[in-house]
Amino acid sequence: MSDALLRRYYAAFNAADWPAMLDCLTEDVAHDINQGGREIGRPAFAAFLQRMERCYRERVADLVVMVSADGTRGAAEFTIHGTYLVADEGLPPAHGQAYTLPVGAFFELRAGRIARVTNYYNLTDWLRQVGG
Repeated sequence: MSDALLRRYYAAFNAADWPAMLDCLTEDVAHDINQGGREIGRPAFAAFLQRMERCYRERVADLVVMVSADGTRGAAEFTIHGTYLVADEGLPPAHGQAYTLPVGAFFELRAGRIARVTNYYNLTDWLRQVGG
């Protein structure tokens, strides 16, 4: 079931179906943003998704999902293919630059939902690709 949950989460991401993505999360989900802080709760995650939708168009490819034997932890490795649409706060100007990055994500799973999402990618490589 945990494997299916993580695959459903990424299918919702690729479909830009934010309600379905949020439905995969616990109410108190912890979201560790790459090279950023930790945000707590579905409302904070929803606001993050709104910012992402405004600034980026992304899709996940080459998804590999791994789940611990007890179903409490998961990981995903994938390639993100994106377009930088609108400048995000503190980042370089956007003018439709394309980028491709390997990403690692780690999850805590609880009661059939995702309780923690931690994402890692190479920000220096992303900045190089978008001309920052």
